[in-house]
Amino acid sequence: MKKKKVYLTLQNGRVFQGYSFGAEGEVSGELVFNTGMVGYIEALSDPCNQGQILMQTFPLIGNYGMVYSDVEGKKASVSAYVVREICDEPSNFRMEGKLENYLKEQNVVGIYGVDTRQLTKILREEGTMNARISLKPLTEAEIKALANHRQHAHDFSQESFENSVCREGNTKYITLWNFGAKNSTIEKFLSLGYNVMNLRGDATAEEILASGGDGIVISEGPGNPNDYAKSVEEIKKVLGKKPIFGLGLGHQLVALALGAKVEKHKYGHRGGNQPVKCLESGKVYISTQNHGYVVINDSVKAGTVNFINVNDGTCEGIEYNALKAITVQFTPDCCDIGNAENPIYAKFFSMMEEEKENA
Repeated sequence: MKKKKVYLTLQNGRVFQGYSFGAEGEVSGELVFNTGMVGYIEALSDPCNQGQILMQTFPLIGNYGMVYSDVEGKKASVSAYVVREICDEPSNFRMEGKLENYLKEQNVVGIYGVDTRQLTKILREEGTMNARISLKPLTEAEIKALANHRQHAHDFSQESFENSVCREGNTKYITLWNFGAKNSTIEKFLSLGYNVMNLRGDATAEEILASGGDGIVISEGPGNPNDYAKSVEEIKKVLGKKPIFGLGLGHQLVALALGAKVEKHKYGHRGGNQPVKCLESGKVYISTQNHGYVVINDSVKAGTVNFINVNDGTCEGIEYNALKAITVQFTPDCCDIGNAENPIYAKFFSMMEEEKENA
């Protein structure tokens, strides 16, 4: 098959020529990079990547094909996908098809054959920026317009969530305030013995408290946390009334509700190899993360920063003991080591048990 040339243009004017794969078309978005060596299926379908142009730093993508049971959402979240090399002959015992077919099914525009190493250097040095994948080179006016491209805020009216997700034998309940939770987040709580009361991100505090969960999980999700002003006000109304566990975006929203500041990180943390340090134990964990915003350490007054990123010192977790709330920026499963109890989940579950005993 003849290769079809396409162009990736950054808002700073840099142009990279590559070749089309997946769906064909033109698309603009925020260009971000993921440092994972594996996990491209999860990255493509993670709701936190809504509307973004996702680039993989690992050079060969698609080598284990497509495994539909690994997807993290009902559909692909990214608008476009950028890779160095795509594997044409994947091989894996779980494989259910080629990655390129999934991209076509999900209408995700792809470009391969570009220098992703150079692109990553640009984003690390200059920061995340907008880009456009096009069938022909952009004009000067079109390049200037890229700087004004803005991702729309998450529209919960388009979401349809199951009201509850239960598993036979589970007798306890948590309420999931769902801003864009991954499938694996729900599965984790089910596996730990909790049925999940699933409420949309635009739910009110009254609806959350009336749902009957022993505790509230405020989930991960996409976008700028500073755009969720209404949700922050609702979160203020539930703080201290039930044990709270904030994940990703939820970590940021709780911080905002308690007066801290959240700002955009230069290039974000995306991938399964982010080192986080627990300041209480001194232990370092290798975590999975997917975010472009961070809580400013010095702005945290209502709680205690208890996890930091080893690479850049940014806030990765906060404890609010007086409010029975804990929040983390990363996927807590990195703390599952051997047969030892996960300290993050254990603390949240202990808060819920204590709350029930004192009710």
